[in-house]
Formats: sequence, structure tokens, C-alpha cells
Amino acid sequence: MTRDYINNLVAQDLATEQELNKIHQRLIYRHFAWLTALRFQLRQTKGWENLDKPHAKEYRQLYSVPEWESELENEIRPFLSNQDFDYVMKKKNRATQLLSLQSKELRELRSRGLIDAYPYVALENTIKEFFTHQGKCERIKNFPYPRQFATFNLYFVWLFIFLVPLGMLHEISSKFGDNFVWLTIPFTIMVAWVFHTMEKIGEATENPFEGGANDIPMFSLSKTIEIDMREMLEETELPEAIQPVGDILM
Repeated sequence: MTRDYINNLVAQDLATEQELNKIHQRLIYRHFAWLTALRFQLRQTKGWENLDKPHAKEYRQLYSVPEWESELENEIRPFLSNQDFDYVMKKKNRATQLLSLQSKELRELRSRGLIDAYPYVALENTIKEFFTHQGKCERIKNFPYPRQFATFNLYFVWLFIFLVPLGMLHEISSKFGDNFVWLTIPFTIMVAWVFHTMEKIGEATENPFEGGANDIPMFSLSKTIEIDMREMLEETELPEAIQPVGDILM
């Protein structure tokens, strides 16, 4: 949309082809900066997340989290002008400010006639959608599951596990006879393991941005978007696609 909508078709203040290319690149690179700032914000550790548990610490040895291995300043600097970089780094919510800068520049381009009315509205609606999706991600990150749900769910699972042997004992004794009552042990372990594992899966997936092995692969998604869009700009020096480490893609 940036490449096709920003042009001289209705412009009064004509831009050169080189200037148009720079505008396209600036807007798209600022989008890369937004993706980068957002994933860094979503990777910030919260007190209710699960990575401080022993099993999570042990599994963390198998992979690395890119947002914890580098600094935001170093990652977004290549995508922004010095003026934009200085402005954004002074703000608290960098991702929001980057979208604000996008909207500001579109308004300036509209005043020059480099964007027609309908394309301008379409691009602004796209930025609005980015705001909406960012807000959804931030709500998932910053507002945990109600603690009473997580706590009582754990209590009920353990209560069920403790009561399973009583039900198993009667069923196996009545159907197979007293000689096979020992089957209560393996069947109880099997059923208890299933419900305990399901509870742990729910705990591990309720925070999809915490830095766990089952997280949304934000770094890989961002780099894929960057590669695709830089190819649209006819660039040839592209970053490498992110490869899994230990079969884990972050």
C-alpha cells in the first residue's frame, strides 16, 4: 500500500522518483522498528509468569531468547532516522510512538498531495488496526488469568488425582476379581498423569510472550516480514531467515 499509494498522481508539490523511494523506505523501515519495539515490550518479564520455576529454568538451557540477548536501542537504530530514534527512545511505550510517527508523516504527505483521499484513509485505517492488535497483545501480556481460576483449577486437579484410586479400586475389583486389584496402581498413574499434564499445558500456554519454548515465535515472524517487505523495495542485501535452535523457534 505504501509503495502503490504514495505517488505524484494528484500531487501539487511533485516529488522526484528518488524522494518517493526514500519515503517508501522510511515508512516501511519505521514499520520494522515498530515490530521490533513491540516484541521487546512483550518479552519483559512479569511476576506471575512461569519461567522462574525449576523445570522452566532447566529447559531454558536449550535455547535463547533474542530479546534478552540484545538491546532495543541497537536493534531499532538501523531502521530510524536520528531524529525519530531520539524522539522514540525518550518515550515509555516506544511501539505506540512509532505508530504515531507513521500517522504524522501520512498527514504531511496528504498535505503535499502525495496521497489521494481514499488511499490516505486506507493507510490510516491500517495504522488503526496495528494499534488494535498491539493493544490486544498488551492486554494478554499485562493482565494475567484470574488467580482464583488458576489456583482452584490446580486444587481440583490434585483432589481428582487423590480420589482416582478409590474409584479405580472398586471398578477393577468388581470386573477382574481381587487377584487383579494391583492394576489399580498403573491405571491410576496413567489417568493422573493425563490430567496433571493438561493442567501444566494450560499453565504454560496462558502467557504466550514470556520467553518459554512454547511461545509465539515473534522474532522469526518479524524477520520474515522484514525480508518480504525489503524484497518489495527491491533490496538485495537481506537478513537471514531465523533458524530453530534445539528445534525451538523464537
